[in-house]
Amino acid sequence: MNHSTTSLLDGHATGLRSAVATSPSAPITAGVQGPGGYGKTALLAELAHAYRAAGVPVLGATDLDRADEGAVLVDDAHRLDEPVLARLVELARQPGARLLVAYRPGPRPDALAELIGELGAPVLLSALSPEELAMQVGTASADWIRWLHAQTGGVPRYVSRVLSTVEPGVMQLPARALDQFQHDLDQLGEAGQACVTAMAVGATPHPDLLASLLDLDAAAVGAALLAVRAGGLVAANDVLLPIVRAAVLRLTPWERRLRVTRRLVETQLARGGPVLPLVSPLLGAEIALLPEATLAKAFEQAGEEAMLDAPKLAPRLFDAAVSAGAPATSVAARRARAAAVAGELDEALRLADQVIVDAAVPDRELGVQVAASVLAQRGLLERSAEMCRWSVGRLRWPGDRAFAAVGLIGSGRLADADELLNSSDDAGPPTSMTGAAVQLAAGVRESVTGSASIALSTLVRSASLSEPVGRGVLLPDSPASVAALVALHCGELDVAQSTLDRAIDTGTGGPLLHHRHRLLAAWLPLVRGDTVAARAKLPKGEMTARDRLVATAIEAGIASRDNDMAALAAARGQARQVVAEHSVDLFSLLPLGELLIAAARLRDQEWIEPYLTEALALLDRLGNPPLWTSMLTWKRLQASIVLDELDTAQQRAAELAGMAHHNPLAAAMAEAARVWLGILDGRVDQDEAERTARALHAAGLAWDGARLAGQAAIRTADRRAMLALLECARALQGKPPRPRAVGGDENGMLSEREKEVAELVLAGLTYKQVGKRLFISAKTVEHHISRIKQRLGATSREDLLNRLRQLLGQ
Repeated sequence: MNHSTTSLLDGHATGLRSAVATSPSAPITAGVQGPGGYGKTALLAELAHAYRAAGVPVLGATDLDRADEGAVLVDDAHRLDEPVLARLVELARQPGARLLVAYRPGPRPDALAELIGELGAPVLLSALSPEELAMQVGTASADWIRWLHAQTGGVPRYVSRVLSTVEPGVMQLPARALDQFQHDLDQLGEAGQACVTAMAVGATPHPDLLASLLDLDAAAVGAALLAVRAGGLVAANDVLLPIVRAAVLRLTPWERRLRVTRRLVETQLARGGPVLPLVSPLLGAEIALLPEATLAKAFEQAGEEAMLDAPKLAPRLFDAAVSAGAPATSVAARRARAAAVAGELDEALRLADQVIVDAAVPDRELGVQVAASVLAQRGLLERSAEMCRWSVGRLRWPGDRAFAAVGLIGSGRLADADELLNSSDDAGPPTSMTGAAVQLAAGVRESVTGSASIALSTLVRSASLSEPVGRGVLLPDSPASVAALVALHCGELDVAQSTLDRAIDTGTGGPLLHHRHRLLAAWLPLVRGDTVAARAKLPKGEMTARDRLVATAIEAGIASRDNDMAALAAARGQARQVVAEHSVDLFSLLPLGELLIAAARLRDQEWIEPYLTEALALLDRLGNPPLWTSMLTWKRLQASIVLDELDTAQQRAAELAGMAHHNPLAAAMAEAARVWLGILDGRVDQDEAERTARALHAAGLAWDGARLAGQAAIRTADRRAMLALLECARALQGKPPRPRAVGGDENGMLSEREKEVAELVLAGLTYKQVGKRLFISAKTVEHHISRIKQRLGATSREDLLNRLRQLLGQ
């Protein structure tokens, strides 16, 4: 008999248990079917106990001469010889017989099939569900229950092996549990062991494939697979259960595994099939370091496959190919690309430089593409452009001329870009990538020389054309990200959103541009003033210099909008470092503008002034294109407002007025600048302020519109206008209207003056600003706040602000 595993209940066996327990003397014939480890022996043991408790003798297959004296319980009927099975058939046909027989699904001799026919429909044992497993294990976490079920498939025997050798919560298969599979593997025979070894290293469980791979007869493989299924070693799809696979790999000698792996790799290479799952387990093993032509070729191909799905693995696979005998020069360019995709930018640039200068290395153009892409990621756009420009006419790759032009324009060198674009030679056939790159360059050029709508339309088409290329290409930047930047600069947030969503879905640009698209997607809720969504969308993990610049600017923008000065100061510290690492270019103006406002709020502008000067010089070299210049000018205006620099604000407003003709957002910003000047001068027209704030909102600057309305509210002397403008600001931020009857009015908790002070403090004003607005001293404001805090029972400033927001309906 099989070794008992566990006494776990199974719903299909409940009726059989009940029948034996309630009427142990009644005739009964039944079969119990289940793969190995599913609990057949345990069930028969329970039934035997029930019979003995009722005084009924329990007999086995060797006691058939005395079958009429008690109940006959037979385990592992699939192992019995034909004479014994024939006698069991006779017993099953006798009236009054009590016969219970357990057996595996197959293989099945004819005599057993006849016996099953006499026993009738069997009790079918199944694996444990996660819920049943949870009941058996007890207090373990849901995550660990899911892990245990995934590893064991819920097979009771395997569950028991794990539970007996490891504490719940440890997500690691213990060696002692795996060693217990030796008996199961020995029972499979030579052909069965060969089949599970092949399946463990990655072979598809198809009889013809396994027969060819293992030099076995197809019939023998078919029988072996039946035994594997009957042994409970595979899931419903014939794939080895994870615990079984781990046991096979542990218990099979490595030379046998290597022999099967080599044959399987040869088969896959001949068929053009994937080899990554076959050779990745060999990484780190001594056999991977041995000279082996087949493995060398397999590691090379696996490196290519891993580039998309397992980028961190790709460099190791190419290194393993060299260790296995592949010439280092044959994989050098792809090794550089793999390093870039894996985020190892220093290594990628080092390897790419070696590839570019070595004429003996194949795929040198790939080395140029890697270097150009890495340089752009590190915030060195002009150097990236020069690399692309150098490759034109020397080491051509799809899109090199276009990406060179984009980088040159982004660095303020329009004439050089035009000269390059007007040259006549090309980079080969007009593929999707070359077409997308050409449109990208045309769209960027149009953005600095012509129409915003034409530029955006061209860039969106470029992004759409590049989508089929997906993750398989390395780029200095993606058409989608450039299109999104242009859309943000002209207020087309919906276009930016849809373009970025498609880029994220298709994985355009591969892992190297993964963060780029997500960071720009996080910028969209920041512009709308939704700091919660912006923070939630910020990607995690290590970032390149270009991505860190955008991420830091978003963090600064969130802190500024939330009026969190501590977080703003922390972002300032990060910004000083990342801005120093990143050269100023056209595509970094958006984060630069946000950091400019953060510096103004902290009264610490000196560190950012040199970079602003560079940005203004770059725009001047390009003729101050309105699409790119207007947004930075608007941010400079906001910084002037923060610093109460009226003269400077007037200059910025005049500059915006000169660009109002270019696009609707520029027009909205120009009008808003004019209204801001009036607000700063103490002239607040409620209708004009509301109309202008809503225009900014409609043009894509929702937060800026709300801020204009809010600042107009706190600077007007008309209380009714102040409340109306505050409601307008709330509406533009997507907040519900403030209740007319609030707790303070009903209960008299706050006086009218205290409510005025509270509203202005909640609006973000300092005590000095509140005092100036209400014609009282800052010390008096402080006294008011102290009394309010005491009256409301607030324990801290944060608690006070939260209570005031609730009390005043903000």
